[in-house]
Amino acid sequence: MPTRRYGRTTVTLPDPGDDPYLGVINSPPRPGSTVTEFRYTDQNLGALDLTETDLRNGILHNVNAQRTTIENVRFSSVRVTDSDLGSLQLTGSKASRTLFRDCRLMGAAITGAVLDSVLFENCRLDYAAFDRIRASGPVVFDRCVLTEATFTACDLTGVVMHDCTLRATGFGAGTYKGLDLSSSDLSTVRGVGNLREAVISRAQQHQLTDSLLAELDVTYSEDLPPHH
Repeated sequence: MPTRRYGRTTVTLPDPGDDPYLGVINSPPRPGSTVTEFRYTDQNLGALDLTETDLRNGILHNVNAQRTTIENVRFSSVRVTDSDLGSLQLTGSKASRTLFRDCRLMGAAITGAVLDSVLFENCRLDYAAFDRIRASGPVVFDRCVLTEATFTACDLTGVVMHDCTLRATGFGAGTYKGLDLSSSDLSTVRGVGNLREAVISRAQQHQLTDSLLAELDVTYSEDLPPHH
């Protein structure tokens, strides 16, 4: 299995490669099915629905859907690349050794997912809502855009956000021990007080200060009108 290293974190990646022996499927798997050694590519769909499905050792490439529902799906050694999963609702699913690369997941609602050795690389996750996500193993967001995304009641222990855009990204109450934010700009993040035990660089101290002051909505005495 190939790996990718980010500081002290190593992510194990899927390795279906471009194996010509992967079986081509032309429609989404049926509920309750197990699909292995597969390739699902070049699809333009009104809706993509995956329910109670086990996906193993496969590739989803250039799959574009206006509406996407993924419920209780298990991803194991799967690559999802160059895809636009519109209005994604992902609930109760598990992913291991899974790669999302160059995907648009804007406005996604991701709830109750368990992630282990998952890499989001160069993905658009603007306005995404992560609720009760648990990192049970290495998870990395690499060069992702998370503008106004929110994390609520998540366990992001050991997660790496490498060179990500965190403009107005909100971190609600949760577990952030070892969350590595040291290569991303933190000056506009929200919920700074919740980021206990996160990892930052010394150079980022002023960014967190700026973010905290903005959140407190303080008034500087110098800006107050003079008394008459």
